[in-house]
Amino acid sequence: MKVNGRGSGWVSVAGLIAMRPGSRTRLRHRLRRHAGRKGERRSLSERDYIAPVDGVHQLVKAPIVLVWDRLNTHVSHKMRDPIDARGWLTVFTLLSEYT
Repeated sequence: MKVNGRGSGWVSVAGLIAMRPGSRTRLRHRLRRHAGRKGERRSLSERDYIAPVDGVHQLVKAPIVLVWDRLNTHVSHKMRDPIDARGWLTVFTLLSEYT
């Protein structure tokens, strides 16, 4: 998402929808503003993605099934440890199939 206005930069957004039978649906998100400074990370980190998942888990107090696309951060080796450390989290990765 591009940010217009003063200066330059962009905003990265990670969001997830929590659905539980008998409860209302909830949206959780994480925003990160990037100012375009030299040496600044240009995307969300593994920590930025796992934090909303932890927040939803605390909110719903139930196991979570997460479906991710194949974004490099989602499937990185660095992301594997936080996923494996959460016994309540099951992650499915979408397959990319081109016809």
